[in-house]
Amino acid sequence: MSACCRNLFLLVFVTLSLASCGQFEKVRKSSDVNYKLTKANEYFDKHEYVHANELYKELMPIMKSTRNYESLCFKYSYTFYYMKDYIEASYHFKNFTETFPASKQAEECEYMSAVCLFKYAPKNTLDQTNTTKALEALQSYANRYPKSEHTAEATDYIDRSRKKLEAKEADAANLYFNISQYKAATVAYKSVMRDYPESSSMDLYQFMIMKAMYKFADKSITEKQEERFSNAIAAYNDLKANFPNSKYLAEAMEMSQSAESTINKIRNEHPKQ
Repeated sequence: MSACCRNLFLLVFVTLSLASCGQFEKVRKSSDVNYKLTKANEYFDKHEYVHANELYKELMPIMKSTRNYESLCFKYSYTFYYMKDYIEASYHFKNFTETFPASKQAEECEYMSAVCLFKYAPKNTLDQTNTTKALEALQSYANRYPKSEHTAEATDYIDRSRKKLEAKEADAANLYFNISQYKAATVAYKSVMRDYPESSSMDLYQFMIMKAMYKFADKSITEKQEERFSNAIAAYNDLKANFPNSKYLAEAMEMSQSAESTINKIRNEHPKQ
């Protein structure tokens, strides 16, 4: 494209943009409520959600108690969603269900409020408060509407939320292990297993419990080692009994055998009187 053509294109673009802005300002300043509502809906239908949002916001207090208020609130909520302002969207969807509990769109808005919390929730390395809120909202929705068209998707969001929360807990346990806080790591891994019994990583958590116990015993004073190595062996036996096909069994067995050897050595060197 030549410089002349580029300049012409830029001029046309700027001209159309200014015209569009000027037209929107004309609509926004209009005192004709019905006209503003019509234009707001047109902006919404054309996916111009920022303009639609601004007009709906101005119309909200004016149109309260009118027959168009429900539809306005519904679309106003969706403008936030499409603008990816998920916290505001969640708030307004929830507000819709509370304001219009008998509406045929109340179920959809309850679901969308939960979805917005899910979309706003950060990755598992960050604070998971919003993931917890999303999980609670999604489970509440699934319980209330078990036959909804959204049930399958809601279940998927629930599973993904639980996996994020599990990953957050597992990361904390891993951190304790990596900084040699083996007793705290053992408690943390047990907590993950208790909170997420359906996890596909249960054998890994049990293995890490055994490994943490083994390392804790290995760093202990001699007087404490026999008891603590015995705990590690018991954890190995749990791994072997509950996860006989685990890929971690071989390494765990080596530690268990080492623990038994150490216990026998301690008993030989320090026989009980």
